[in-house]
Amino acid sequence: MEIKASLNQLRMSPRKMRLVTDLVRKMPIDKAINQLRFANKLAAGPLQKLIESAIANANNLYSIGSDNLMIKEVKVDEGQTLKRWMPRAHGRATTIRKRSCHVHLTLSEIRESGATKKKEAKVDAPIKLEAIADEAKKSIKKSDSEKSEKDTSKKGESKSGGGFAKKVFNRKVG
Repeated sequence: MEIKASLNQLRMSPRKMRLVTDLVRKMPIDKAINQLRFANKLAAGPLQKLIESAIANANNLYSIGSDNLMIKEVKVDEGQTLKRWMPRAHGRATTIRKRSCHVHLTLSEIRESGATKKKEAKVDAPIKLEAIADEAKKSIKKSDSEKSEKDTSKKGESKSGGGFAKKVFNRKVG
């Protein structure tokens, strides 16, 4: 079983990334993560995150534990190069190439577990917006009818003298 993960448009030159990927190629996952944790290279961080993402893919899709996985292949391709300019003497300008790379990782099992099919996700029935709108209208009608019943009961109390009378204040004009 092969599990794949990829990282596209990483703003780091492919040459620097290949130095780190060569450290972990054909290693078991545990050793590879330890190697990256103590590697004194900036490219080790994104590669470690990519390996952890591939482990999560294996666990979620095929129920394969990380102790049974090894790095089968790591491929670093060149990505898009951003071209910037830097001023130089005598009115000249030189190009600065800001390189990026794509990293493709493939994990394989050390000993076959027999898991070949992906887990099927259970999908609920789609929610119909008309049904939600109808329920909202019904609840509004119920609340309006309850309010009108409360209002009629309050009016009856105020007429009998049990409630508070409404006070009206008149202002003097002029």
